[in-house]
Amino acid sequence: MEPVASGTQAFALPCCPWPILLGPEIAIDATTLHVLFILFVAALIRSALGFGEALVAVPLLAFCLPLKVAAPLAVLVSITIASIVIVQDWKKIHLHSTGWLVLSTLFGIPMGLLFLTSSHPGAVKAALALIIMAFAAYSLAGRTPMELRRDSRGWLLLFGFCAGVLGGAYGMNGPPLAIYGAMRRWSAQRFRATLQAYFLPASIIGMGGYWVAGLWIPAVTHYYLLSLPVTLPAVFLGRVINHRLHGEAFLQYVYVGLAGVGSLLLVQAITGRL
Repeated sequence: MEPVASGTQAFALPCCPWPILLGPEIAIDATTLHVLFILFVAALIRSALGFGEALVAVPLLAFCLPLKVAAPLAVLVSITIASIVIVQDWKKIHLHSTGWLVLSTLFGIPMGLLFLTSSHPGAVKAALALIIMAFAAYSLAGRTPMELRRDSRGWLLLFGFCAGVLGGAYGMNGPPLAIYGAMRRWSAQRFRATLQAYFLPASIIGMGGYWVAGLWIPAVTHYYLLSLPVTLPAVFLGRVINHRLHGEAFLQYVYVGLAGVGSLLLVQAITGRL
């Protein structure tokens, strides 16, 4: 390596094989740059669509940070995003749907944890991935998914339970909720707000679990505080994008997001990686 000029700092980190040279007044390492970029993209996707940050958050953060830091960091950012969205658009929240979805999720989480510790976690993950991808492909092919003109307690319990299973096993609550929202034909604004009203209590419970397990460590707080200057603008930019999406165009993005999440789950099941 060539000598580094005086007054300049060099950083060589696991996720970036080459050093980043910065002036004496501003020094930021490559890991932090990667984390900030990933969280900005994740927050933008979550704010614009209401879900889907699972595509980029923990899987990509795990390349730069230990999983015990990446997972609670993503949940802490999720709490922040959900809180801001709820304050922004609380009038758009469908409270009846949210209540039943959260309630049934509590019963799904234990089964998700059971899947996580089962002897065939890859097979279970692959099956769930194929179901999600099948729904997305069916919808993207121009077929019209079943429409629910009003809330159905049975469907709410089913999708909330499935969200709990996916959340408990793989930290991906979003797909079942997105499918229910698509079946209800919620507007982009109602979709975004209602899902955040679900994610907020679910994420708080999850963060409580990390805290009890001793995983809310100083590194999590450190990266969370550093992320706020990029996360907050991403949430507001996502809201602008969300309010420009309407009707079938918005649903197409939802189906693409579902296809992406399903594909990610399938890849994880095949490779055995997070």
